Amino acid sequence: MTIATLPESSIAATDDAEVDYKLRTALQLLDVVETREERAIDRLADGTFDDDLRERRGDLGYL
Repeated sequence: MTIATLPESSIAATDDAEVDYKLRTALQLLDVVETREERAIDRLADGTFDDDLRERRGDLGYL
């Protein structure tokens, strides 16, 4: 959400239609990435891992 505030505030500050379009496109791509990340985290959390693998995934921030 914090990342999205930067382009959102830039959209509000610009009158340039091309810049507005590019920033809105970037926001859409950001939404896709966030959605995919959430799905991946959910899938990893639902998986069955041995303790060592679970610990390594946790250290990397996947779990």
